[in-house]
Amino acid sequence: MPVHYIYLILAVAAETVGTSALQASQQFTKTVPSILVVVSYAVSFYLLALTLKVMPVGIMYAIWSGLGIVFIAIIGWVIFGQRLDLPAILGMTMILAGILIIHLFSTTSTH
Repeated sequence: MPVHYIYLILAVAAETVGTSALQASQQFTKTVPSILVVVSYAVSFYLLALTLKVMPVGIMYAIWSGLGIVFIAIIGWVIFGQRLDLPAILGMTMILAGILIIHLFSTTSTH
């Protein structure tokens, strides 16, 4: 696997941790989750910057944000008890399909 994909996957993971901590921070009233938000996003953006050395910003951002949306929805459901209705699930399925189309068929994306 190319190193820029590893950076991108780690950036998605850091963003997912940061967004989960954002929910746990209760509007920045809890110190530890609030610090985790800032650190996680800083790490995520640093890794995105490394990814941008190879991938176009639009492709990189589509993958980063799309995977982040899906992972946060799953975490919201499992950890925070947030429910998803059928349109939300279908929409996220389409986001994942879009990411697959970019990865499998786009010549803009580096493989």
